[in-house]
Amino acid sequence: MRKVGIKALKNDLSKYIRAAAAGETVLVTDRGQVVAEIAPPQLSSDGALTSNPLLAEDMRRGRITPALNPSYTPGPKVHVAPFDDVMRELRTDRDKH
Repeated sequence: MRKVGIKALKNDLSKYIRAAAAGETVLVTDRGQVVAEIAPPQLSSDGALTSNPLLAEDMRRGRITPALNPSYTPGPKVHVAPFDDVMRELRTDRDKH
């Protein structure tokens, strides 16, 4: 987080907007007092994705986009084999070779 005076902000606004777009919060000061902040936008109204800082950062950088239908929920998990059985089979295979 960085602080910038109003005059410096006015002279270099695009620099501070790019910083906010990259995920940084910029505090704006007037005579040493914080009067405003420029922050990255909150992309999710329900906060589901933006509550996770890593996902929020990826959304800000355009690496991921929110789902078009956020009400979708995946079906139940299907277990193919118990973990212990898989590990036992792996150990058996490793011992044979």
